[in-house]
Amino acid sequence: MRLTQFPLSTSKETPADAQVVSHQLMLRAGYIRQLGSGLYSWLPIGLRTLTKIATIVREEMNRAGALEMLMPSVQPAELWQESGRWDQMGPEMLRFKDRHQNDFCLGPTHEEVVCHHFRQDFRSYRQLPVNLYQIQAKFRDERRPRFGVMRSREFLMKDAYSFHMTAEDLHREYLNMREAYIRIFTRLGAEFRPVKADSGNIGGALSEEFHILAGSGEDLLAVAQGGSYAANVEAAETRPSGTPRAAASKRVEKVSTPGQKTCEQVAKFMDVPLSGKVKLLVVKAAGGGLIGIALRGDHQLNEIKAAKHPKVASPLTMAAPEEVRKVFGCEVGYLGPVGCPVPLIADFAAAEVADFVCGANEDDHHLRGVNWGRDCAEPETADLRMIAEGDPSPDGVGTIKFYRGIEGGHIFQLGTKYTQAMGVTVLDAEGKAVTPEMGCYGIGVTRLVAAVIEQNHDASGIIWPDAIAPFRVIICPIGSDKSAAVKEAAEGLYRDLLAAGIDVALDDRGNRPGSMFADAELIGIPHRIVIGDKSLANAQFEYKHRRAEKAEMIAASSAAVLERLAA
Repeated sequence: MRLTQFPLSTSKETPADAQVVSHQLMLRAGYIRQLGSGLYSWLPIGLRTLTKIATIVREEMNRAGALEMLMPSVQPAELWQESGRWDQMGPEMLRFKDRHQNDFCLGPTHEEVVCHHFRQDFRSYRQLPVNLYQIQAKFRDERRPRFGVMRSREFLMKDAYSFHMTAEDLHREYLNMREAYIRIFTRLGAEFRPVKADSGNIGGALSEEFHILAGSGEDLLAVAQGGSYAANVEAAETRPSGTPRAAASKRVEKVSTPGQKTCEQVAKFMDVPLSGKVKLLVVKAAGGGLIGIALRGDHQLNEIKAAKHPKVASPLTMAAPEEVRKVFGCEVGYLGPVGCPVPLIADFAAAEVADFVCGANEDDHHLRGVNWGRDCAEPETADLRMIAEGDPSPDGVGTIKFYRGIEGGHIFQLGTKYTQAMGVTVLDAEGKAVTPEMGCYGIGVTRLVAAVIEQNHDASGIIWPDAIAPFRVIICPIGSDKSAAVKEAAEGLYRDLLAAGIDVALDDRGNRPGSMFADAELIGIPHRIVIGDKSLANAQFEYKHRRAEKAEMIAASSAAVLERLAA
């Protein structure tokens, strides 16, 4: 592509309202332009990279045996009412009425639509398994769109849906999609990690997220050092240590602690480590009433885990202060398991503490030297806390370290959540109607553009991996308007690279060298060839990789350039 025929809209100024690097650089490099809150148009250079990512996704989905289709963005309310999600979905789903006063939404996802089409055209077990996918725009009315295309309201997504006769076959396809995702993210040239995840409002029993590792990532990941375990901290398991609890060695003592309500305040006041304090949280119980959750003072409640406990109401709801006082007779900051008037569940780690400090269930008082089984009943135990750095890995191999990640993909085993709700059946070999198992596999295509930039940039601009750069090579002729030799060499190299199938840009705008180089670095083109009279006199081109500190001289031939690109 000749840059005289390809508009570049680069800028030296960093937009004041762009908070993360990818948003700043995509605006400065002319990849996107904002149309409204969370709404972006893709300019020609940005669309080249977006299209390359979509192509990689499409190629690997096809290779994995999935079949591409395209479903409407506008969806009738009846389908969502069938699944029960019309009322469950919050304001993120944009609802509207047509001229006939029928309810519709702009699709945030397509489980209902694909189930509808499946039940129209699939009747027999002989037609399964099948995996249907699309690459299409989604709309989610984010409360606070931010970070450019990282969290926009409209975005391009690859969503796939598979249907199976058995749970075993669903698991086979889940693993097939997992391998396809690994190939996709590897081809993007990104450092990534698949991690165990919570299924959220999509539902299902098993899910994994694919994260691009970046310091700006919104998600916190728990990754085993020296092991293979990795999970989103919300889904990361914790387990009992396996070490017997220490024997009681102290007597219970009530201590006056006026105004000391937080774990940190109490630990300091009583000169004990936070790990020696047990705190009690009170939440709504399933079926009504209240239930206590005991945690170590240095641990945080994992609300997702707690909400999944059969004795805890979902969604998790903390008891109001007035409810706590009515039942316990004291403020929230002084609760403890001794004489606890409600059922109690202890996190594994809290149940292993001996001689601990806890609230006395009396305002301005705590207890010291408390022990389970002696001063209060042995508790029911469960995994209820957030994993912490330094914890042993749940699989027993290595210790946990935290990383930041940007979620680029998510795969789910949905089971029969949607097919059952929508009455989807197929006939098995005996002619019996069976509800098929279902899987769901998503990739945020537009988000991947920003995520890769967050991982690949420097002070000068974007550093694209070869596979998804808008142009793989840029040719920068110096003084071609005055030198026929330079112009001829640049044109010849340009023709040769095009003929070799290389995505090449020729900067024929006549700009000064500094301006050409700055644009090339900001845009993120991986390879730069500079052609000038001085280098040609020595039968050489100047070559520089975007990540290299210095340029080097190579032979002035297309063969030498192709050799460098292949290195």
